[in-house]
Amino acid sequence: MDTVTESAFVSMNDYIASRPVAGHGAETFSAGLSVARTEAEENNLPGPTAAAGSLLATLAAAGTSSHGAVAVTPAAGVVGLHILRGLPEKATVTCIDPEATHQASAKEAFRIAGFAPSRARFLTARPLDVMSRLAPASYRLVFADVDPAELSAVVGAAWPLLAPGATLVLAGSLLDGTIADSTRRDRATEAARAAQEGVDKLAADEDAVVTRLPLDGGLTLVTKR
Repeated sequence: MDTVTESAFVSMNDYIASRPVAGHGAETFSAGLSVARTEAEENNLPGPTAAAGSLLATLAAAGTSSHGAVAVTPAAGVVGLHILRGLPEKATVTCIDPEATHQASAKEAFRIAGFAPSRARFLTARPLDVMSRLAPASYRLVFADVDPAELSAVVGAAWPLLAPGATLVLAGSLLDGTIADSTRRDRATEAARAAQEGVDKLAADEDAVVTRLPLDGGLTLVTKR
């Protein structure tokens, strides 16, 4: 099979980004997403690309249960909207970030997108301080965009939260590919490598399914059987 060239990869991503959101409430959803993306860009917050966002919506829509989702990210507006687009009608997304201003921006974006306040809850705290308080086996999707130094701890905290068939998504976990550079020995790279080793051990011990994708700095997906 031919390798996808960089220009082809960029073209496909541009095409995906140009496609309009379809379905009920598409216009209001797009308005909310536009506000959320603008806010994230102005504050230099890492939000998912259109391709990664579509993946989150698909993962949130998978399954037949009413389980909700968790979004551990400063860009909760962008991430949360993609997740809400896929979640069942009454399921909620729990957004965790220590910055109240980020949470307030996300809440406003959700409102503009047409989602009722009851569809989201906001925990203004350090993720590792509150994740252990969430109900175990109650979420179909956990998304985490954290510092590499916290990746391993977040994996450990998130795994018990996943219902059977649910997926943990670690954003930027491959550090834009630098994790594969054997000459890199900085703290962030070593922490990211340790997290990947932990994910592989989890797969072996728990029979999890691990998928790594070259999107948004490198996504790592860990799915509980």
